[in-house]
This record gives sequence, structure tokens and C-alpha cells, in this order.
Amino acid sequence: MPTSVGVVMKKERNFMIGKANKLITYLVGQLEINKDKEFEIKEYKPKRSRNSNNYAWSLITKIADVLRLDKEEVYLDMLKHYGQSEMVSVLSEIDVKGYFKYYEKVGETVLNGKEFSHYKIFKGSSEYNSKEMAIFIDGVVQEAKQLDIDTITPVELDKLKQMWKEQTYED
Repeated sequence: MPTSVGVVMKKERNFMIGKANKLITYLVGQLEINKDKEFEIKEYKPKRSRNSNNYAWSLITKIADVLRLDKEEVYLDMLKHYGQSEMVSVLSEIDVKGYFKYYEKVGETVLNGKEFSHYKIFKGSSEYNSKEMAIFIDGVVQEAKQLDIDTITPVELDKLKQMWKEQTYED
């Protein structure tokens, strides 16, 4: 975790990264300068390395080529088997296409005279933390191996997972 406070300019906006005591000291100083200035505070979570998603997509593309399928179709299948999901219920008259990118209908129910459709929605891999991504990658690697697609060695994969974990400051 970063230990010092720094003000960084990005797209003409200031943002700070640091420990709570340093941020509080900074904010108290700002209070003396401009009492009306507003701040947004949120927990700092660096983005996971792009390497993990790139590796997943590389394997998914190879799987799609071997199976002669669209890579988005293979990706959705991988999300269904190894990804993160939630269940939601929506009035059946509502078209969910504009609300969810990756989903499948799993049932219908009538409650108090209204029909509801139940969907399993899948979180895209670019939104995964390091633990979720490790599970996803393990599944994709397993699928690739079943099709005799070359993958990195288990030792290399463990090194990548450790790198992803360190880069996300999670788990």
C-alpha cells in the first residue's frame, strides 16, 4: 500500500493516494485555504494487471479457433463455468438486454399476479479481483489443455497469480 500522500494531476483533476492520517492532515490544511471546496474520498484499489485479462483472452481466442466458434461465445461459456455471477428477478415485460451484457434466463415465476423472469448475470472478467481472476484463469487453462492448446507452466501461472495478487493489494 502507498505510504505517502501525493497530489497527482490526471485529466485536469487532482487526486490523492495515501494513509488516512496523511489524508486528514491534508484536508485540514485545505479547510484553512477554502472552506467551500468539496472532496470525494474512496478506498484506493489499484487496477489488476492487464496481463491476466490478456492471457485469458489469448486462451479464449485459441479455444474459439479450435472449436470454430465466436470468441465472445466461448468467453460467455467460460464466464458461466468459472466466472462470478448473481441471480436477479425482473418483471418479464422488461427487456434486460440493455441492462446486462452477460446473462442467461434461468426461470420464471408468477407472484401476486405479476410474471417475473429470473436471470443469472455474469460479471465480466475485467471487473474481477485477483482471487476471482485466478479462479477464472484456472478454468480457462483447464479447458485449453483439454483441447491440447499450449498454456504456460503451472509454475509460471503461480508466478503470474502472485504478481496479480501483489498488484491489487487484495486477498
